[in-house]
Amino acid sequence: MNSGIKSVIVCTGGGTGGHVFPGLAVIKELKTRYDSKVFWIGSKKGIEKAIIERSGIPFHGIPSGKLRRYFSLKNIFDIFRIFGGLFSSFFILRKIKPDALFSKGGYVSVPPVIAAGLLKIPVITHESDVDPGLATRINSRFADKICVSWEETFQFFSENIRHKLQLTGNPVREEFMDGDAEKGREILGFPKDGFCILILGGSLGARQINLLVREMLPDLLGKAYIVHQTGEEMYAESSAEGYKTFPFIYEELPDIFAAADIIISRAGANILSEGAALGKPFILIPLSGSGTRGDQVRNAGLFTEKGAALMFMDEDVKTEKITPEILRLVNNRNVCREMGEKAKALSDPLSARKIADIIQECTGK
Repeated sequence: MNSGIKSVIVCTGGGTGGHVFPGLAVIKELKTRYDSKVFWIGSKKGIEKAIIERSGIPFHGIPSGKLRRYFSLKNIFDIFRIFGGLFSSFFILRKIKPDALFSKGGYVSVPPVIAAGLLKIPVITHESDVDPGLATRINSRFADKICVSWEETFQFFSENIRHKLQLTGNPVREEFMDGDAEKGREILGFPKDGFCILILGGSLGARQINLLVREMLPDLLGKAYIVHQTGEEMYAESSAEGYKTFPFIYEELPDIFAAADIIISRAGANILSEGAALGKPFILIPLSGSGTRGDQVRNAGLFTEKGAALMFMDEDVKTEKITPEILRLVNNRNVCREMGEKAKALSDPLSARKIADIIQECTGK
């Protein structure tokens, strides 16, 4: 219910959908309860621009540079982009004069957060992963409140800033909660009672997972129905009965999520939170190795420890190891249900509301 309180909120974040979609859930909650005007600051060339503009939220693009923990000549050029983003953010915030800035993370969020800190604008930042990324670690120095999704995240922050931490969970888009399993099966052409496996190869395609699926198909078809998001680069239309492929699933994803009995995917925080909200068990193949900070491994480790997932690391991503585990779940729905219940216990349906409360508290309105 709208209370008549007027506030201006600037949100920032981007680089991946995981830095945008939870923010949209919070924005929807703010607009539902408060007369809030919301703007978004993101990268001029990032994925967030199209998503935010499609949502009808005014978007301000800034130069952005990637934050790297390793030596690279690209760091030199990106330093100039980061400073450019800082100056742009400073003038955008001076013009908008927001009551608070909410950051969903990603390297593009750092300049707006620093600019907000310099302008004495209250900053609230949110971390979706079990362990905070470099952007969140930097942003935490300027933040008034740090929202985290997991209790296990507290240990990654120093004692002197733990007083800023608030356990809120990771917001999930409302449309996921409204997913219709029957509609999802109609979209796929799968029967209502067939065991459905959703395999997510990522928007760009996770080559490792896609190649694994090709090897497993002969053993799985006839025993389960499979829907596979391959990514654009590895997409090929399927002619096999019971196997449906998509380059990318967007509007239908909530219904297809609802229809799935298990989900096989990487271990990004967003996918885990969305699946957990619907009580879905996981088979997780986290992104690991050089070039990653290990966040997906720790996300997957948490879900595995809680009994909500099975995790396979690089050396175990083999048909002979994973296929028997999939078939065990296909043949034992009780185990699937138990894992799903444990996944649901990791979800907080009030997450967006908790973050909106914190933002509103920081505005003083």
